[in-house]
Amino acid sequence: MSSQIFLDAIELTTCEAEVFDQAYTAIPQYVPWPKAYGGDMVAQGASAMMRSVGDDRTLHSMHSYFLRPVDMHVPVRYEVELLRDGRGYSTRQVRGFQNNKPVYTALGSFHVAEDGSEQSSTAPSEYLDIDPESLASAAQVLTEAEGAAADYWSTGRSFDMRHVPGALYLNVDGERTAHQAVWVKAFTELPDDGITQRAALAYVCDYTILEPLLRTQNLSWGTEGLVTASLDHAMWFHREGRVDDWVLYVQEAVSTQNSRGLAWGRFYTRQGALLATVAQEGMIRAPRG
Repeated sequence: MSSQIFLDAIELTTCEAEVFDQAYTAIPQYVPWPKAYGGDMVAQGASAMMRSVGDDRTLHSMHSYFLRPVDMHVPVRYEVELLRDGRGYSTRQVRGFQNNKPVYTALGSFHVAEDGSEQSSTAPSEYLDIDPESLASAAQVLTEAEGAAADYWSTGRSFDMRHVPGALYLNVDGERTAHQAVWVKAFTELPDDGITQRAALAYVCDYTILEPLLRTQNLSWGTEGLVTASLDHAMWFHREGRVDDWVLYVQEAVSTQNSRGLAWGRFYTRQGALLATVAQEGMIRAPRG
């Protein structure tokens, strides 16, 4: 198993800008469904924005909207607008185009590191005290499952993901609750630079963030007739960390209504330091019957 799929996703090719100041193309990665994975857009958009600032400042927040379904067989062109460069902060806008239509847009803010006090939320001990190696991997959970979806969940996502209380691939494993956690680690070592590590967090966060909302409704990804889509996404990067070591992704369902749901997520190191915070709203159309 390899993390090359993720590395291929964030490989950007410089091209001529048509709308803003800088432009790149990127290739959506294969998924066994009609539309591309939303994490491709978040990671690619973040990578494009991160290329546009100096080495003295890092991405600390981004806010995204998914405008249209993305065809995984067609490159996406990301145009970056250099909105502002100040002494301490920079602001960027990125817009993704496919087939001459906007499919994704985001704003990003960058900050020059400075001294300040340290405080963060505490990782829940009921999750942090669990050895992720003791949990079943997706491949182990899906040992007897067949089909393209099972193969993709097992080995095709570049990251090892292990659920607490249990996975939601084909059925709901565990209690019907608004909380869950996922231990996450890249299958293979990633390049030792902040841009790649931040892009990895942005890439992997979309895979499971809607699952607490599914869990409260006793739905799994395998539920016949279920339709989901990412609508908007916000992410705050608090500290440096490595996603090729185990990180704890703690998630909570906040609200479900009008076939939409909002979920929170927090990434922690194995030592309990808060790396990033995620909020995402998604469309969840459950089968009626």
